[in-house]
Amino acid sequence: MLKGSVLGPMVLCGICFNKSKINLLSEIGVKDSKKLSPIRRNKLANLLKNYCHSYKIVIISPQEIDERESKKITLNRLEELKMAEIINTLKPDVIFIDAVDVNEERFGHSIKKLLNYIPKKIISEHKADDIYPIVSAGSIMAKVKRDSLIEELHKKYGNFGSGYPSDIRTIEFLRNYVKNNKKPPKIARKSWNTTKRIINEELSTKKITDFLN
Repeated sequence: MLKGSVLGPMVLCGICFNKSKINLLSEIGVKDSKKLSPIRRNKLANLLKNYCHSYKIVIISPQEIDERESKKITLNRLEELKMAEIINTLKPDVIFIDAVDVNEERFGHSIKKLLNYIPKKIISEHKADDIYPIVSAGSIMAKVKRDSLIEELHKKYGNFGSGYPSDIRTIEFLRNYVKNNKKPPKIARKSWNTTKRIINEELSTKKITDFLN
């Protein structure tokens, strides 16, 4: 799952493998998506689609992410709801999940309450995408999908970089867009502190340079 960007959607993916094929994940080199090059991720994503029993990708738009505030639900809760939606569609017997709650066990119980069936087992752990290849597989699929969506947005908005706050190109794009259009772009998560700060700096306050011109 990918959630830290200030521009673009959040993407979650669940993937199921038959028990007889689960060892294939390690054999083809599946590991945490962050440790793989884009080329390697794309190759693995194609292999995973061919080998898996089933998979489901959920795309959460910036607008839906922002709307959670009016619904008074946390980002963690939004993720829980979307993860449960994926699991209820795929219905795996054994569930491996990357816990977003500080309490791994509590997160597992919370997910279980949202399911419309009874799985044999739920394994909820922090950094599961670095421990269990099946979770890594889901993160690879999510990352590849998000990258393709960002490429499409680049065609419309220009190259704004990765969309993450640590990317200078992303921040420069967002700042210039707000300065020129007096509002953030539709692809920005307005509930993010980064967006709020830039809006405040560019639209709500006088900058020292205003007094030097």
